Amino acid sequence: MAKKKIHIENTVRKLRFNNNEMTQLELADLVGISRQTVVAIEKYKYTPSLELAFKIALAFNKEIQEVFYIGK
Repeated sequence: MAKKKIHIENTVRKLRFNNNEMTQLELADLVGISRQTVVAIEKYKYTPSLELAFKIALAFNKEIQEVFYIGK
């Protein structure tokens, strides 16, 4: 039986703009990653580790499921 890959989506871009229009670089510096990694996360080209996902959620003072969720 083939395993179906889970597509994880996020609200990072929306949260940045709702948080005083935080830049990708500001978020990257806050959680200890590169700006390019933020770009990849926002474009769904990179799924962060669980630790990084929690760091990003905490940066926005949100629960992890408010930031990352299973897409269709």
